[in-house]
Amino acid sequence: MVPRRLDAIALRDWVHRSVDELIAHTDEINRLNVFPVADADTGTNMLFTMRSGCASTDSAAGSDVVTVAAALAEGALTGARGNSGIILSQILRGLADVIAGAAAEREQLTEIDGAVFASALRHAVALVVTSIGENVEGTITSVLQAAATAAEDAADAGHDLAGVVACGADAAAAALEDTTRQLDVLAEAGVVDAGGRGLLVLLDAMTTTVTGRVTERRTYLPAERTSGPAATASAAPQFEVMYLLRGCDHAGVEALRERLATLGDSIVIAASGGGDHYSVHVHTDDAGAAVEAALDLGAPSRIQITSLAGGAARPAAGWSRDRAVLAIVDGDGAEELFAGEGARVLRRHGDTAISAKHLLRAFVDTGAARVMVLPNGFVAAEELVAGCTAATGWGIDVVPVPTGSMVQGLAALAVHDAGRQAVDDGYTMARAAASARHGSVRVATEEALTWAGMCKPGDGLGIAGDEVLLVGDDVAAAGAGLIDLLLTSGGELITVLTGAGVDDSVGEALQDHVHREHLGAELVTYHTGHLGDALLIGVE
Repeated sequence: MVPRRLDAIALRDWVHRSVDELIAHTDEINRLNVFPVADADTGTNMLFTMRSGCASTDSAAGSDVVTVAAALAEGALTGARGNSGIILSQILRGLADVIAGAAAEREQLTEIDGAVFASALRHAVALVVTSIGENVEGTITSVLQAAATAAEDAADAGHDLAGVVACGADAAAAALEDTTRQLDVLAEAGVVDAGGRGLLVLLDAMTTTVTGRVTERRTYLPAERTSGPAATASAAPQFEVMYLLRGCDHAGVEALRERLATLGDSIVIAASGGGDHYSVHVHTDDAGAAVEAALDLGAPSRIQITSLAGGAARPAAGWSRDRAVLAIVDGDGAEELFAGEGARVLRRHGDTAISAKHLLRAFVDTGAARVMVLPNGFVAAEELVAGCTAATGWGIDVVPVPTGSMVQGLAALAVHDAGRQAVDDGYTMARAAASARHGSVRVATEEALTWAGMCKPGDGLGIAGDEVLLVGDDVAAAGAGLIDLLLTSGGELITVLTGAGVDDSVGEALQDHVHREHLGAELVTYHTGHLGDALLIGVE
């Protein structure tokens, strides 16, 4: 396979791939987490930090590689979670700084080459060491240094970007193995460094992005242990304190670092790319004092205080809101329609099936602790169950609402009320979906015998469930006949969703039909542009 250029599009692809891979490896990384505090949240914090950067790149104004990299770094810093999250933000800032510098030097930069990538890793080392105030062997810093050195050597030897990235990732893997021997707490626990493992996930994601090849790594599992410091309770600080600090100069930052050193440990102070604000992190027994230490130096904001007691951290601690609705849809119009009604959207592309992995990523991306999911007929039952089960392990409560079509999904969404208890909301939405009788119209592609008689190519087939109930001369005729059948049991509101390639005249013909034949009924039409069925019709 020809290596891919790492331009703005590929950089965004890497960011999304990194989020997917961190989701897949978060549990593994969390189990390795014993340093600096065994709070089992390194993988979770790196994921949330990368998600924040990902959201920033998706909304960035501009499509050049400099803009995308800058948005990634800024989003990661402002949304950084934990010690590992701030360190990750500095690695991403290293990438953004070097790309911006190369663009200024060359006057134009459309893609990242091997030399720029290697320089970015080296600059990231300096930023990380500055932010934590020291270089501790056996941590993510050691893994990052090894990757930077190998990448620089590969670039100097004339390797292309793919070769530079692969060399850096392989060197990181080797350095990760060495962390167990470099840090006593890791040796006692029988683990490699958790942050270093997370960095390797990101480097391997970059390798896949530029080469198309997936690098297989062993699963890093903690050794069984029954004694030693890692197996017993330690006098760890009670709180993790984080905040953003604005209006503070370099001297103030150093003063703050000294103050925090008297209050706790795991101190990280990381600057934004513009140097106008800092992300502050400390583990301490006196959370109030850690915030007060900055009050005369600048303006703290986004203060987060998290208890480090009580065992492993659950991802649910980071959800930014209580409840969301996730709708699975097909078509540009459908995406706009459901999003306009307040739902988060997972879009099906072409005939690609929605997998449990797609669902889990979408659940996480809602940022909600509870998610009402509208499958809308696009998710196989086994994938839905697997995705919901996986989300439960992440601390997300998922309520699947039984919607077999997008028209049922719209009916359910219309009665959603985040102010109700989740069980009441789910029941109300499910009831609304069930009351929406629905069917579809499909264009016949060949001559065949159906339950409703013979059809020929071009005929419209009115379908409910799995049965063809009528055959019409065209889509409009079949749609009118299907509406008549669905209204047999009554109904006041008819919703018609038109698919890709369906002309506006079809909706107009159905509107005229309802006006003539069903006085008192209202018909609304949306062009969703979905594939497959020409029309989706619902009656309420």
